[in-house]
Amino acid sequence: MTEFRTAAAERRRRSFGLVASALVLPLIVSACATERDVDLASYVDTVEPADALYNQGLANLEAGRMTEAARKFEAVDRQHPYSEYARRSMVMNAFSNYRLGKYEEAITAGKRYVSLYPTSEDAAYAQYIVGLSYFRQIPDVTRDQKESRRAVEAMQEVVDRWPESEYVEDANAKIRFARDQLAGKEMQIGRYYQERREYIASVKRFRNVVEVYSNTRHVEEALARLVETYYAMGLASEAQTAAAVLGHNYPESQWYKDSYALLQSGGLEPRENSGSWLSAAGRLIAGT
Repeated sequence: MTEFRTAAAERRRRSFGLVASALVLPLIVSACATERDVDLASYVDTVEPADALYNQGLANLEAGRMTEAARKFEAVDRQHPYSEYARRSMVMNAFSNYRLGKYEEAITAGKRYVSLYPTSEDAAYAQYIVGLSYFRQIPDVTRDQKESRRAVEAMQEVVDRWPESEYVEDANAKIRFARDQLAGKEMQIGRYYQERREYIASVKRFRNVVEVYSNTRHVEEALARLVETYYAMGLASEAQTAAAVLGHNYPESQWYKDSYALLQSGGLEPRENSGSWLSAAGRLIAGT
């Protein structure tokens, strides 16, 4: 009996030792793991049919569960990369990420779709999402306007490549807004130089607004600023031409009234010089 109890006790000690080893082993492995070690289990997908994943994505999208929708569409693309559902999921993933505010992911997905399926019926929509993603990132005019430029480029591609698509009207509206931002930035910089009497630099900015952004709301002020700047530089003919172009296109403008008064204070009046770049620009403004 004593031997039996001794043997039983020994078995219990061994069992305890095995259990203790089993509990300690993960801690040892964890302690030895490096930052490069990856839990491979997290990458193991439960493979589901493409149509089931896609429909789950749509259901989540309709329910407003954007994060889960994006995950489902990504799973379709990952598990069934060459299927028709993968093609559809790619553009829906771009949309889901756009709605989530994950603009870089949306841009990447949209561009990838257009690159792979440029002639498909959803290509215009994918490009439109790219443009929208840039557009939503346009900052205040006091900051760098690279997103405005990218929005213009992306939306212009929608207009040029898919002129009959339903997205063209809104793309053009977004282009006008983004161009207005770009012109506003030029005006801000131009005024900065003008205030510091760096007139050549300021003229360059105001001229850019007149020539490049002639259909924006900033042209009126840009012409008036050119009157002021040229007048300050002693370039009377250019100041008079700028005022003449301003008066021709915006005769009721307060900017024109102020420019006219400035010229009169020096014994001058608006007079167009047909050889000036402003004369050609005036015709461009009139045609917008």
